Amino acid sequence: MKKYETLLLFSPDLSSEERKEIVEQLTNVVKEYSGEVTAVDEWGMKELAYPVKKSTRGYYIRLEYGSPGTAVHEIERVIRISESVLKFISVKVEETFESTQEA
Repeated sequence: MKKYETLLLFSPDLSSEERKEIVEQLTNVVKEYSGEVTAVDEWGMKELAYPVKKSTRGYYIRLEYGSPGTAVHEIERVIRISESVLKFISVKVEETFESTQEA
């Protein structure tokens, strides 16, 4: 398993419940692939440097997780289906991931 980070830019029109639902869906994908989410950082509403899909503001959330690469493909597929996510980027942070869960 490797350590990844995905940064999501949500539409400013989404409620906090709708954002939490999408993040929960993504964390479930990680768990389905025997991965582990280590951090969910909410950066909050920010002004954008340029309009994205006609929005000048967006809500940022960062996910940090350890999983196999196939999980990242599935996460990105789920994100692309969601019309609420304006932009996203996934990055491999480290080659190895040490689980914090006890066996």
